[in-house]
Amino acid sequence: MINPALNNRGVALVLVILMIGVIVAVTIQLNYSARSGIYEGANMRDAIRLTYVAKSGFYGGEALLNEDTDSYDSLDEEWAEADFLSAASGSFFEKGYFRLNIEDESGKIPLNKLISGNNYNTDVENLLLRLLALPEFDLTDQEAEDIVDSIKDWIDADDEVTGFGAETIYYETLDEPYECKNAPLDCVEELLMVKGISEKIFYGTDDLPGIGKFCSVYGEGKVNINTAPKLVLRALSDDITEEMADGMDAYRRDEDNGLSRSTWYKDVSGMDAVTIDGGIITTKSDFFTITSTGYLGEMRKTLTGVVKRDKNSRSSKLLSWKVE
Repeated sequence: MINPALNNRGVALVLVILMIGVIVAVTIQLNYSARSGIYEGANMRDAIRLTYVAKSGFYGGEALLNEDTDSYDSLDEEWAEADFLSAASGSFFEKGYFRLNIEDESGKIPLNKLISGNNYNTDVENLLLRLLALPEFDLTDQEAEDIVDSIKDWIDADDEVTGFGAETIYYETLDEPYECKNAPLDCVEELLMVKGISEKIFYGTDDLPGIGKFCSVYGEGKVNINTAPKLVLRALSDDITEEMADGMDAYRRDEDNGLSRSTWYKDVSGMDAVTIDGGIITTKSDFFTITSTGYLGEMRKTLTGVVKRDKNSRSSKLLSWKVE
C-alpha cells in the first residue's frame, strides 16, 4: 500500500519544480524584454544620430553653394570639390562621418525644355539627338529620333503622335497599361516609362553609358559648358570630336584659365574654327543635386535633394528630397 504522506510529498515536489520553471521562464523573458528595449533604444538613438550626421553633410553642401559669389560656375570651385569637407567630417562628430557630393544639373540636357508649347524647341531637340547619336550609346539614328519623339509626346499637352513617338493609344496596349503623362517630367527616372527607353538605355551597362546621367528635368534651356560631362560637350556641336572634348575638359580644370566667357572653348587647341550656338550654352548654374551619405558603424543613410540657388540673395530653395 502506498503511503499517502509520501504521495503528497511527491506532488509537492512536482509543483515546486513547476513553479521554479515558471519563475525561471518569466525571469528570462523579462531579461530578454529588458535587453530588447535597451537595444531598440540604442538603435533608435543611433538612427536619429545618423540622420543628423547625413543632414549636416547636406546643409554643409548647401552652404558651400550659397557662399559661392563668383560670376560663373565651374568644376574648380569649392562646391565641386567637396571631398575636403567629407574628409574633415569625422572630426565634427563623436561618432560617425558623412560623404558629400554636389552635382550641377545645369551641365546636363534640360529635357523639360524640349518643347515650346506643343512644338519642338529645336535647340534642345538637336542637343538630345546629337547626344543619342554618339557611338557610345550604340543607337541607330532612327532609334535616337524615335526616342526623342517619344519624350516630346510624353511631355507635350496634346495627343498627337510625333513621328514614331507614342501617346496614350500606345501605352494602353502594354501588359500593364497606363496613360501618356502629357506634362513635364517630375524626375529623370520617369524616362523609364517612355517608349523606347529600356533600363539598359537609361542606366547603361559595364560597356555602355546610360542616358539618365546626362539629362535633367531642371534647367532654363542652356547647358553650362564649364560643368557639362564630356559626352554632353560633344553634343554641343557636330564638329566637336572626342579629342576636342578631352581638350575642353583639361582646359576648364586649369585654374589659370578664365571661364567666365562661354566662348573660352575657342582657346582650346584645334577648336578655333569650331562654333557652338551661343543660345544653348552658359557659364552659370542655378540647379544642383546635393547627396550626403551619413555613416555610423555599419549603419548608413543617404539624403539627396535638388536645390535652386539664388546668388543674389545667397540662398537656395529645396525642390525635391529623397531618403535612402
